[in-house]
Amino acid sequence: MTATPAAFPTIALVVRQNTDGIAGPVRSVVEFLQQAGHAVVFEAQTAEHLGPTLGAALGSTMAPLPVMTASEIGSHCDAAIVMGGDGTMLGIARQLAPFDVPLIGINQGRLGFMTDIPLDGMLDVLAQILGGHYQADRRTLLEGRVVRDGATIHLGLAVNDVVVARGAGAGMAELRVDVDGHFMYNQRSDGLIISTATGSTAYALSAGGPLLHPSLGGIVMVPIAPHALSNRPIVLSETSEIVVEIVRGRDISVNFDMQTFASLAGQDRIVIRRSPHTITFLHPEDWSYYNTLREKLHWNEHPSHDGKLN
Repeated sequence: MTATPAAFPTIALVVRQNTDGIAGPVRSVVEFLQQAGHAVVFEAQTAEHLGPTLGAALGSTMAPLPVMTASEIGSHCDAAIVMGGDGTMLGIARQLAPFDVPLIGINQGRLGFMTDIPLDGMLDVLAQILGGHYQADRRTLLEGRVVRDGATIHLGLAVNDVVVARGAGAGMAELRVDVDGHFMYNQRSDGLIISTATGSTAYALSAGGPLLHPSLGGIVMVPIAPHALSNRPIVLSETSEIVVEIVRGRDISVNFDMQTFASLAGQDRIVIRRSPHTITFLHPEDWSYYNTLREKLHWNEHPSHDGKLN
């Protein structure tokens, strides 16, 4: 199938930094897109950090490609192809969320939850997606603000999670948690994860939280090594506003998809709610969330036709 440029005339390319062997795949993608009639631009940090590699990838016979910042991509591009891993996807997704630019993930290593297209056969899959044969997978985000003495001192956006955690070597943190104006508990723990459905397969999962299907808009709250074993994960309504107050503790930070704001003090409050922005991943038509879970989480056993496990 040949891609048509009508639905996606201009496409941005975002590439993970320090990736061995990236030159060939980048050149293949650029040539494929241009031959199909798409205009191609490089994301600015991609061009800055991978300049020599990208030069080698494009070769002397190919004209230099335009370079755009994330906000310029948001204003001028119709889709973004991300070549890397889920970390690369998280970084650009937060920046492009206000612009509703759909994202296509090509995986540069192990299978990713968000970068799900393997390098082998990637051009055939791109042809299908850009030709209009895809599944659109819309995901919610969280926004959080750090409030001190009534004033907001930091704003953050998270695709996966907002994590309030003690520093290495520090004792337990004591956190007060309120939901929709109702006191929930004072918790002594190593920290607290507030996660989207997307993030339920990330840190929240390793801390014992539940998996949420991406179509659910709920917010998962998972304590990290709580002092009281009765502090359990809970799934809240997508409309909930969560307030986490620092009661006591040393070296406590808040992370938005691992982007850290570390200067928290006692009585600081982190106010977390669903963001008005969403992100959209474009998957192949035969993509299945359950297939991804099975591969990523090694759910490899499955019933045979006779009902016995293979």
